[in-house]
Amino acid sequence: MRKQLIAAGALVAMFPGVAAAQQAVMSNFSYDYMEARIGISPVTYGAAISKSIHPNAHIIASIDSEFESDADLGVGAGFHAPINNWADVTGEMKLRMINNKGTKSTGEWGMEVNLGVRQWLGPQLEVAGQIGHANIDNHDHTFGMVTGRFHATELFSIGVEGRFNYTYGDQMMITTRFKF
Repeated sequence: MRKQLIAAGALVAMFPGVAAAQQAVMSNFSYDYMEARIGISPVTYGAAISKSIHPNAHIIASIDSEFESDADLGVGAGFHAPINNWADVTGEMKLRMINNKGTKSTGEWGMEVNLGVRQWLGPQLEVAGQIGHANIDNHDHTFGMVTGRFHATELFSIGVEGRFNYTYGDQMMITTRFKF
């Protein structure tokens, strides 16, 4: 009986350690989603999909277009890790192709690298920021994004995103995200 009590006590004592160990590698946000978005000034339409491939890594693909023989396509992999109980640091490396009259790009492929932070402000409100650098068709540019997202349910959220110096210039986006 004494051995059983000692074993039970050891198991109970391990649970806080196990929870802390899991928290150290698990992110605070879901990276399994599909997103639809509409850009304002200029009007663009876009979609993205992200899928976790590891507790701290994901793959992502996105496309945006004005439907005027143009496209902004990105495919890559990223990481995400908790900073604390309410925030994640993120980063991505993408292969990008831009075919856009405004940037005079003719469909050449290039690279994008970005780094960002996602933060919970409350149980349903998220804010995020991202800064990155892209080199596409021998054109370098640095860009930034700021996002606010309201999680209406566990599986659905809506958001507003500001993009600065991105493919279509400075632009506001309205987004919807579906977790799967």
